[in-house]
Amino acid sequence: MGRDKRNESRTEHFTKMIRNTMETPAWRALSPCAQALYPWLKLEWRGPQANNNGKISMPVREAANRLGCNIKTAAKAFHDLQAKGFLILTEHGRMGAQGKGVPPTYEITEITMPGGESHSGKRLYQHWQEGHDFAVRAHSPSNPTGRNGLLIHQSINRIPSQKTGRVVPINGTKR
Repeated sequence: MGRDKRNESRTEHFTKMIRNTMETPAWRALSPCAQALYPWLKLEWRGPQANNNGKISMPVREAANRLGCNIKTAAKAFHDLQAKGFLILTEHGRMGAQGKGVPPTYEITEITMPGGESHSGKRLYQHWQEGHDFAVRAHSPSNPTGRNGLLIHQSINRIPSQKTGRVVPINGTKR
């Protein structure tokens, strides 16, 4: 069997889990469901040639099905991954055309964004400290105190700049 035919017959899809990432305090602080969800999200990345980081998407119901848990537990896993710096919400979920829901999209901070100059992502999880979670933005059903339809669920939303070491806001938020 030639090399081309052998590659055509492969149906495996895999992702790389980096030991240094899994040995960080942020990883150890993740819930077991969040740790289980992370590889599923990384499997949604199409690789460096067709880099779709920043557009990684998985509906909460699908995540719950893959993890074998309920929807609330899966939603908490997404929240936990954002709070510890593994994910950044890039676009909120919404009602799409013809009434079909569109799930939120995320950036995996371990992976370089398309057009990124460096060969590594933001890796916010490396800056996480116990008791100082990153900001997690979520829709509010009635928005009693939110700004522009959003509520910020954590008070800490700044990280040290990789260039200067000074603390800078993330996601364009001011604090």
